[in-house]
Amino acid sequence: MTESSQKTVAERLTGLSDDVLESLETGRTSAIESVRKFIDEVTPVVGEQSRLKTVVDAALDMAGELVKTHLEFVRSVVRSAGQTLSKESKE
Repeated sequence: MTESSQKTVAERLTGLSDDVLESLETGRTSAIESVRKFIDEVTPVVGEQSRLKTVVDAALDMAGELVKTHLEFVRSVVRSAGQTLSKESKE
């Protein structure tokens, strides 16, 4: 592999890393905002503190699962991209 193609691969990986980090941050922020919005909407309706805690805990669990799924998806994309870049660099 030539020095210029190595640089190109390194630039691609750097760009990919930035994209992955941005995607993860976007997913995390979106999940937190969704839970906040949910709590704001549910609080006046539920009233009783113990019920509210149960509902909020369930919402947080759901948000955690969504973020986990997002993370697994991003890992899969990165893995596939890494394999593709690896194949390209061998050619």
